[in-house]
Amino acid sequence: MTNDDSALLKKLCSIHATSGNESAMTTFLLDHIKEESKNWKVKPTIYSGENFQDCIVLVFGKPRAAVFAHIDSIGFTVRYDDQLVKIGGPVVAEGTRLTGRDSKGEVSCTLITGTEDKPGIFYHADREIDRGTDLVFKQDFRETDEYVQSCYLDNRLGVFNALKVCEDLDHGAIVFSCYEEHGGGSANYLGRFLFEKYGVRQALISDITWVTDGVPAGKGVVISLRDSGIPRRKYVNRIVSHAKESGIEFQMEVESAGGSDGNDLQRSPYPFDWCFIGAAEEFVHSPDEKVHKKDIASMISMYRYLMAKL
Repeated sequence: MTNDDSALLKKLCSIHATSGNESAMTTFLLDHIKEESKNWKVKPTIYSGENFQDCIVLVFGKPRAAVFAHIDSIGFTVRYDDQLVKIGGPVVAEGTRLTGRDSKGEVSCTLITGTEDKPGIFYHADREIDRGTDLVFKQDFRETDEYVQSCYLDNRLGVFNALKVCEDLDHGAIVFSCYEEHGGGSANYLGRFLFEKYGVRQALISDITWVTDGVPAGKGVVISLRDSGIPRRKYVNRIVSHAKESGIEFQMEVESAGGSDGNDLQRSPYPFDWCFIGAAEEFVHSPDEKVHKKDIASMISMYRYLMAKL
């Protein structure tokens, strides 16, 4: 990763954009696209605004396939009496630092786990926080020769990958979706738009998966054969065949849990094929998510190769 790449990824990980409150990320991405697209091989058509809520669709040339990358994150919502409600599935650990902003200004607090007598999740702060305030993990971005580590690599790394693919994409669509961490749904209408306007019905899901006993760090990007959803095997076999031809290092996973925008595309009334392809991380949904740089590099290379083949 170059210094510019590291700076961009760090910035993406720092933006407050929990599920349902993604507008700050949308604004950043639109500004970034406007500034950087003059250096891209093809300047895309940009679709955004109220008909897309906080999502963005970029269309390059004559698209045959689309990359979906969700821009939202997990977090917490302030309830009453210092209580917190989870957004998505964040790790809950005593003493975790949380940040946000309410009507009184910046918020900094500490997560407190409940007891048998008082179950639940709570915050400790110097003042009361407005109910409904979204809180996120306090960022601590770390980088070594081999790894990057930060909160929200899931899925800001998927967004970073999509932006890198934009640089030399001739034909294709890049979709920045919302709500994925807490129920999903936006991929449905985004897929409808691409199918009806451009005839696109192939998707790659640019998201982050898990380091497991069968998927170690540093051994290449992961192609998921299934998770909680089962993509059409004919399409996945085609993806794997292209991946083998590419010479790019990759791994394959089989999981029973986890989901993505691919699940929403599969539930939609449109004939979308999809495949989840992403780097594996340790310490999932915690402030300390960790990804090997070799896996980031192979993820970008694989997406560039596949988008030219599909």
